[in-house]
Amino acid sequence: MAAQKDETKVEESPETPLRKLVLRYNSPLVQVILIGLVCFCCPGMFNALSGMGAGGQVDPTAANNANTALYTTFSVFGVLGGGIYNILGPHLTLFAGCSTYVLYAGAFLYYNHFKHQAFAIVAGAFLGIGAGLLWAAQGAIMTSYPPHDRKGTYISLFWSIFNMGGVVGGLIPFIMNYHRTDAVSVNDGTYIGFMIFMSIGTVLSLAILHPSRVIRDDGSTCTNIKYSSVRVESREILKLFLNWKMLLLVPASWGSNFFYSYQFTNVNAALFNVRTRGFNNVFYWGAQMVGSVFIGFIMDFSFKSRRTRGLVGITVVAILGTAIWAGGLASQVKYSRDDMPDNKLDFKDGSDFAGRFVLYFSYGLLDAMFQSMVYWVIGALADDSEILSRYNGFYKGVQSAGGAVAWQVDARKVPFLTQLIVNWGLTTISYPLLALLVLLAVKDDYKKVEEGGVSKDDGFMSASSNPAP
Repeated sequence: MAAQKDETKVEESPETPLRKLVLRYNSPLVQVILIGLVCFCCPGMFNALSGMGAGGQVDPTAANNANTALYTTFSVFGVLGGGIYNILGPHLTLFAGCSTYVLYAGAFLYYNHFKHQAFAIVAGAFLGIGAGLLWAAQGAIMTSYPPHDRKGTYISLFWSIFNMGGVVGGLIPFIMNYHRTDAVSVNDGTYIGFMIFMSIGTVLSLAILHPSRVIRDDGSTCTNIKYSSVRVESREILKLFLNWKMLLLVPASWGSNFFYSYQFTNVNAALFNVRTRGFNNVFYWGAQMVGSVFIGFIMDFSFKSRRTRGLVGITVVAILGTAIWAGGLASQVKYSRDDMPDNKLDFKDGSDFAGRFVLYFSYGLLDAMFQSMVYWVIGALADDSEILSRYNGFYKGVQSAGGAVAWQVDARKVPFLTQLIVNWGLTTISYPLLALLVLLAVKDDYKKVEEGGVSKDDGFMSASSNPAP
């Protein structure tokens, strides 16, 4: 059955000074904060676990194979996730997705004792399904709920809350393994700590409202879809692969997670001891908070023209990214897979530690700026949750396909230098294509459509919907 539309607009009484101080539960701000907290607990803790390299183990084989399985299924369910979200709504989609994170952390707790990687690989495959559902829902919420002229601000808010999970998650292995300077893998308490946070996030996902119940300050709803169907979503998802806008996003999507296997395994795990990996992750994910706020400000407030803001943001990320990858190249030529440093660096090693630490911090900064930039571009293509859930699902699906390849590239023992060059090349190719997308598809003026609804052709809200300034 085709999706039915509800064109009603909620009437709201004039705001009083007191009311402005009250955070409405059904406001976009509160809902974005809630999805940020969900991601703090689930993918935030997963990031901390992955960021240690090798899943906190000495041998990266199990983690590489588990991540390959994860990103393979993620690539499929990332694309399908937008349609599933439109059919099931946020509660079932998010709850199902979050629960798989607990299973994944539990699999590495099991591996810590029995060294059987089959469970970790299966758990990784299930997590790929769950992550596809969660991130499609998250993308739709984060890019469609905010007012169109504050999407960068809301994205940076979400990214800061989400990456605080990586900061806290980095503290868990650092504290739990502080006195284990010669340890080769993290202890059981590290994995149990991750599982507790992931379980909290799974329950918290039930607090997210359906987009039709979320009301902006101007009285408009975040979407006018009431329900969808398998037939409708299947047709619309297939159209994405012929959509020129999505095709221009492919290199950025493919490359946006491709560098994780290199940074986590071949920088953090290769160069630092166990407790210092956790210490580094605190700052890696902390850098993401800084980067997301910085690029969010540029994308929302630097210029009056939205198109100009987008182009300036892409330029800033391109310049910074080139400088950081160049620094990575200078570091990488000093060691290789066959010529590793004799001793792992500790955070107390002074200047020997400082240079590599700054590089790893900078990688985190660039990751947040790059992904926040891409999310802003996607959010500028539409305002409606129904459309953006599919766009974000496509982005996460292609991103995860790249991730699956990247983890298997490392499992195949591809030289570190080769991996760095490929990562640098992928991000560099993305910048002119994103700039072209902004030039061709991002408009500064909103088309007027009948009844103040949403234009399904260009995805922009009409002028009569009176978005908040």
